[in-house]
Amino acid sequence: MTKNRDVIIWSKQGCSYCNEVKTYLQEEGIPYKTVDVTHNDAFRDILDTKYGIRYVPVVEIGSSEDGIYQAITELGLEHLKAALAEEKIQS
Repeated sequence: MTKNRDVIIWSKQGCSYCNEVKTYLQEEGIPYKTVDVTHNDAFRDILDTKYGIRYVPVVEIGSSEDGIYQAITELGLEHLKAALAEEKIQS
């Protein structure tokens, strides 16, 4: 059963890892929203508060309805793919 989940990518301009994540999601037909931290250190402060990191990409998967999100902070598509499979998110 496919769950209705939001996918949010925290990224910055010129980040090759961020672009890799976005390209993968586009190819899989998975919609996502982007939070661009390029010129906004306050967004990095939020990442620091939430996850203890200031780097991107960070991918959050969850629901705005219940406010529960899982964060993928490790680099590499294998981590994202595993989280998407766990959440049963499909195009």
